[in-house]
Amino acid sequence: MKLHFMRYRKLSYWVSGICILLSILSIIFKGFNYGIDFSGGISMEITPVVADYTIDKMRHDLEKFKPELQAVDNKAILLRVGLPKGATDDQLNTRVAEIKNILGDRVEYSQVQVVGPKIGGELIRGGVLAILVSFILMAVYIWIRYRGGYAVGSFVSLVLDLILMFGFFSIMGLEFNQTAIAVILMGVGYSVNDKVVNYDRIDENIKMYHKMPMNDLIDLSVNEMLYRTISTSVSTILAMVGIYAFGGQMLQEFAIAMTFSIISGTLTSIYISNVILYHFNL
Repeated sequence: MKLHFMRYRKLSYWVSGICILLSILSIIFKGFNYGIDFSGGISMEITPVVADYTIDKMRHDLEKFKPELQAVDNKAILLRVGLPKGATDDQLNTRVAEIKNILGDRVEYSQVQVVGPKIGGELIRGGVLAILVSFILMAVYIWIRYRGGYAVGSFVSLVLDLILMFGFFSIMGLEFNQTAIAVILMGVGYSVNDKVVNYDRIDENIKMYHKMPMNDLIDLSVNEMLYRTISTSVSTILAMVGIYAFGGQMLQEFAIAMTFSIISGTLTSIYISNVILYHFNL
């Protein structure tokens, strides 16, 4: 069965435009849910060693710090405490000591992460720089490898992938931290690979069927690659399902974001990059 993807090329523009608009509006007005990595603060993974010391009692004891408490696997609890505006590193260390003094010997500490406001700001700049550098390098690679419509189609769809990824984190309220940066870079890399394979097949078919109308040729190429595209996407998503189910609370948001990036990258490869190529070759 042959699917006619180019039949819906106009619809793909509308859907992409709406998604871009929603993403930009969410980023502007809602912003990001910055994690401890970027906002600065204290993150502790602790396990109660006293049977009746519940998460509710812990929240009551630490009430003045307005903590975020989240149960994770193996009875562990993730404790997060933000910083007051303008807090210094000394105040941060004092707060860690106060928290440990309140909790006493009723808990064991598996992990303690302390990020000062200066370090948080440096991590934000480093993360943004990593994304920009990787984006520029991928864009240069695409421009060197391809010509005309191929390069423009890949570049535009790559920009769309980035906007949608940032928008997804903002709209869903997922924690934006160093892991989020890794997800964005991995998602864009996955998308670029998919577009390269897709364009290679189209280029091969253009040489073989140079008299075939461009919309039919693109449909033929996508259909020939469809089994490979679906198999790769599904196998990767299944890995994310496993991570979500058994990786614990810390990895669930990673799995959710990666699943979205895989689906988004696959769709932009089939539609946006190919639709732009179609218009360049009319």
